[in-house]
Order: sequence, then C-alpha cells, then structure tokens
Amino acid sequence: MGGCARPRKFLLTVRSIAVQGFTTLLFAGLLLVSTGSTPTASPPAPSRQASLSGMPVFSERGAELGIGFEHFNGMLGKFYFPEIVGAGAALFDCDNDGDLDLYLVQGATLEEGEARSPPSAGRILSDQLYRNDRMVQADGTPRLHFTDITAASGIQEHDYGMGAAAGDIDNDGFVDLYVTNFGANRVWHNEGNCTFKDWTVRAGVGDPRWSVSAAFFDYDRDGWLDLFVGNYVDFSLAKHRPCYAPTSAQDYCSPQIYEPLQNRLYRNRGDGTFEDVSVQAGISRESGGALGVVTADLNGDGWSDIYVANDGRPNQLWVNQRDGTFEDDALLAGAAVNRDGAAEGSMGVDAADFDGDGDEDLFMTHISDETNTVYVNDGQGWFQDQSAQTGLGAPSQGYTAFGTAWIDYDNDGWLDLFVANGEVKIIPALARAGDPYPLHQPNQLLRNLGNGRFVDVTAQAGEAFELSEVSRGAAFGDIDNDGDVDIVVTNNNGPSRLMLNNVGNQSHWLGLRLLTSAGRDAAGARVAVYRPSQPPLWRRTRTDGSYASANDPRVLVGLGNDTEVASVQIHWPSGRIEQWQGLPVDRYSNLREGEGQLLNSD
Repeated sequence: MGGCARPRKFLLTVRSIAVQGFTTLLFAGLLLVSTGSTPTASPPAPSRQASLSGMPVFSERGAELGIGFEHFNGMLGKFYFPEIVGAGAALFDCDNDGDLDLYLVQGATLEEGEARSPPSAGRILSDQLYRNDRMVQADGTPRLHFTDITAASGIQEHDYGMGAAAGDIDNDGFVDLYVTNFGANRVWHNEGNCTFKDWTVRAGVGDPRWSVSAAFFDYDRDGWLDLFVGNYVDFSLAKHRPCYAPTSAQDYCSPQIYEPLQNRLYRNRGDGTFEDVSVQAGISRESGGALGVVTADLNGDGWSDIYVANDGRPNQLWVNQRDGTFEDDALLAGAAVNRDGAAEGSMGVDAADFDGDGDEDLFMTHISDETNTVYVNDGQGWFQDQSAQTGLGAPSQGYTAFGTAWIDYDNDGWLDLFVANGEVKIIPALARAGDPYPLHQPNQLLRNLGNGRFVDVTAQAGEAFELSEVSRGAAFGDIDNDGDVDIVVTNNNGPSRLMLNNVGNQSHWLGLRLLTSAGRDAAGARVAVYRPSQPPLWRRTRTDGSYASANDPRVLVGLGNDTEVASVQIHWPSGRIEQWQGLPVDRYSNLREGEGQLLNSD
C-alpha cells in the first residue's frame, strides 16, 4: 500500500503552466516520465480458472418478498431530460435491529398531461421505505420479508426524486437519509425505530438545484460526517430543447446541451447542522455535470479524497490537502479522461482494491459508444487506464451503464463487478418493434480471475440476468445476513429488483461492522485482513459509490477456503490504527474504535 501523498510543490508547478484540453494531459505525462513517476501496473496475482456452481448466482425475488415498488418517470412523449436520469435506492438499518432496510426513490410528473405509462389507479407517487422483517423460524431456517412502512415512518417525499445517501449526521446512533431531487433536496432525521422528521431547514443542506448522487464522509477527521452533493446540469422546462437522433426522430438530449452545475461541500458543525464550505474548500472552482461520486483515500495519506464522475466532461479527483481545502488533480493523476485523452459519459463509479496490492482502484460506467473504464492506482494516487488489459472494456461496448460496484460475489477473496445497464437514447430496433420504452438492456456480471483480468459470466449467472430493463441505481449489501452480497436494482419507469446471492456463502467469509468511538458507522475506515501465509485483503467501510444509491456500511470479506484469519487491522478515519486477533469466521463482529490493540500514536 502506498504510504505517502504525491509532492505538492510538483503539482503546483504543473498547474501553473498547464492549459486546458488534451495538450495539458500530454504535457503532464511528459513531466511524469521525466521525474520517474510514471504509474505502473501492479504485479499480476496467480491465475485461477473461472467456475460457477450449477445453481443461479443470483435470484430475483423482490415481489415475492413484499417489495411492490414501481418507478414512474412521468414521460409525456416530450423527451424531457430528467425522465431518463433517475432513480436510486438506499440500503441501511433504520431500526438498528441488525438487518438492512430499503428506501426506494420515486419520480413524479414534470407537467400536467397524460403520461405514456401512467401509475396504477389510486396510487400516490412517493418514495417508499420498506422494513426488513427477517426472522429465524422455529426450525432454524431464516425467513425474509419486507413491509412497506412509508406512512408510519413520517417520510413524505413527493418530489421528482433522483437518489439517496445514508449517514448518521448527529452521532445519535441512528442512520439518517439525504434525498436528492430534481429540485430541492431533503434531510430526513431518524428519530429511532424507522421514524423520521424533516430536518432540511435546520440542517441547511436543501440545495435547490438538480442533484443526483451525494456522499457522507468525514473529510476533516473531526468525528462528524460531512456531505458532498453532486449537482448535474442547469435544466428546466423553460430551457428544454428538442433534440434528434441520426434517424431524424426526436430523442433525448446530450448533457452538453445544458450548462453544468457546481457541486457542494457541506461541513458538519457537530450539532446536526451544516456549513456550506464549497468556496473555502475550492470545490466551487469547477463544474462538470456530476452523476456519480465516491470518497476514498486514493493517494494513501490517510485522508479521504473525492472522485466525481462527470457526464461527458472530464472527471474530477479532489485531493484532500488536509487543511480543509481540496485540489482537483484528476488530469495530472491520469483519471480525468481515458487513455485516448477523451472525456466520457461517466455515470456510476466505485473505488476498491480489485488487484490485491493495497490501494484503491477506480471503475466507472459509460455510454454505449464508449467502454466502461478501470483506472489502476499505483498506490500514491497515480492512475493508468487499463480497461483493455483487464478485459473490462470489450464486454461493455454497446451498453449504457449506470449503477456498479466492486463486489466479491463468490467470496473467493477477489473483487468482481456488477454493472446495471439501460440506454439514454432510443434503440432503433426496439422502437421499430413498437416497444413502449425502447431503452432497455440486460445487466452484467464480470468475474475477477485473480490475475488482473476479468471474464463476463453474465450468461451463466441465472434468470435474473435475462431481464432486459432500463436499470439505473444499484445498492449492494447482505440483505439476508447470510454472508454474501445481494443487490437491489432500480429500474427507470419499471419495477425494482431484489437479487439474492445464492453462491457466496458456500465459501468462508468475515463480516465486520466498524463503529467510531461515538457509535456510528466509521465511513472511510480501511480494513486489512491478514490470513496465514497470504497477502492481506484490503477493504473499506463506505455507503457511497455506485449511482444515486447508498450501500451496506458493513465490510464483508470473502475468504475462499480459509477457515481462520490471523489478525485484522483497522485504519480509522481519525488516523488511529488498531488490531484485533481471534475474530470468528462466517459471522459478523462489531468493532469499536478504541477497543482494539493500538498500533500507532496518531
């Protein structure tokens, strides 16, 4: 794992002479070569053969288990841009009973008129909250079921929703919700037992612009969760413009038609209220049309950085300067544009150590005439586009992708990838066939072979991957607490899907919930799991990433055939490093900061 940040003086020198465009990228590359800092790929891990059990990897069971949600985008046939962008979901434990509840974000009607696919008669459009009523039956077998508790929860969200973020904003031990909208965002404060109050005015984070993804993280290491809000483009019905496909038929517009909006960074004051520090922190210097966001320590200095996936414009890597400010180093670091120097239509994003070298690599999803992109980290925040070398580029051609995450679906210790697909432009063949919403595509599952390469195993993954829908958000977590990663997929103008993992718990695993000394989930904590005679497995506590969605904060580490772990080191967001030994395998353990063996004096 890289242990130091790149030299700041060198970065400032490059910035002072850089110019906009691809010329800047070439010049920065020459400087990197001259200083001997060219990023290099991590050494490949031992190769292994891909294999799947005879059973389906995932089974779709949403309706069967009580989730009757169907997204409505309000389309009137006028091709309003917001119709194709939403929506996401949040997996979080709202009642502290140890299992994941589910929040699903709903759309609305943009203007009066008869929708092409109207909601069922009498249905009131609103976001919905489902309580997980998992229980163990008398015979010892688990029973999983969800109950719609929206009315009892106090949440009343009838705006045109986009996404959700989850985090405990006041350190009271209950996870709160931040909901992004096409319009003003809202904060729903968890009062306990899945009841909520609208704290938007009190908290001061009701950004009125079009936001899609947001992330809670502690950027200043003061023990309180701060909030980054990614804002998209300056669209309104008054600014709507007709756009056309090459066939001359009307179609949805490109985001470049509209001006990108500035993002927002809010600092938590420690009392449940926030201060807008976007200007002071430097975040407001640039705008790019944000869709996805992930926070992680990308240069190995112990402080959380921000990576923003911009739609059709260069992505941003906001490196934490450890003094309350950030610098966008994406261009210099090799993570702003692809290896051809082109900005891509980035939507979903995630960061994790897929190659087992101890640092956070980046993966992002793109539109159908591009490929999805993986940026491999050298340990100090220098990245190389290795989409071709890893085998992740070719399978994505022809798909437009949104929600995604690095997940170890088979618990073999190597992080695989799930990708949610759905077009943003009319698919001519589907339109000619009379399809009422000709944007649908199947989702994909890609398996990590352990040697730096991936293989597309979608065709062998089960009936859940035979569905062709307009997928957008994807939230990841162990919904049935059986030791493997399940997936909630949200579909634009369609039903949500609950995909339960059937194969992961056939291997051994270690589950960890990491809590700060204050008792909330330790967003940004890094975990090193040491196994006998093997390199450590590095994972991170996070709820952000993917697309417009919030994920299980627990860390789930696949161990393959290993029946024990030697030790676990936790690198807490505060800078403290602690160690635990003798943790049980194939179950979850709660680890609280301050209760482990201290390994440093930070």
